[in-house]
Amino acid sequence: MDISLKEITKNNRAFFLAYDQGLEHGPIEFCDENADPSFIIEIAKRGGYTGVILQKGIVEKYKEEIKKSKVPLILKLNGKTRLFDGEPISEQLCSVEKAISLGAVAVGYTIYIGSSFESKMLKEFEKIQEKSHRHKIPVIAWIYPRGKSVKKYSDSELMAYAARVGLEIGADIVKIKYNGDFKALKWAVKVAGKTKIVISGGEKTEEKIFLNLLKEAIDAGCIGVAVGRNIWQSEKPFDISKKARKIILEDRNS
Repeated sequence: MDISLKEITKNNRAFFLAYDQGLEHGPIEFCDENADPSFIIEIAKRGGYTGVILQKGIVEKYKEEIKKSKVPLILKLNGKTRLFDGEPISEQLCSVEKAISLGAVAVGYTIYIGSSFESKMLKEFEKIQEKSHRHKIPVIAWIYPRGKSVKKYSDSELMAYAARVGLEIGADIVKIKYNGDFKALKWAVKVAGKTKIVISGGEKTEEKIFLNLLKEAIDAGCIGVAVGRNIWQSEKPFDISKKARKIILEDRNS
């Protein structure tokens, strides 16, 4: 089945604002301003993002603000907290059908390859992928190598492996963590085949470093970024959104 990415891309590029960190990391990530989902939705709207990534609870409680923003909704279907100290597992918290009823035009799901619970997440993703495609909406896989068993591999090897897993399991887009190895990122894009790659925005860093990572991602063949903290933890989130948007969506010579 040929699934279109048109609703969550522009010029075949993806510029996603991610705000699922409240569940994954806790409120330690927030300040008075960005703890308010309404502020994030406003950034997504004014920043010209092609999608905003949220968990079910926020979507349910801020559905009017999301609707008015007209920013395409990507609903994250699974998640976990950072409190459990063991092999990582992120199980489903929202159904595909519920996501669609809330207005989602795409869904996302995290898989920790290398975890002792890897097989459970892969099986759960398989069902989600089938349902999503049956409803003709794309599914984005967050694929992160985690757990004790991955320590013997290099970050570059794992980055390419994550990208390839996305292709093999039928993801339409794979979100991977870019380790700064440009050659390895180009290889990851290559082995992903027709599955598209976006990089994670990662932890808050210097603006110059962040923007350079975006340029490298586009030059390597990625279609864009799913970024959170480097935007809404910035003192000037609208300014940096404008700069990032130019790199991802407007610079056609990249």
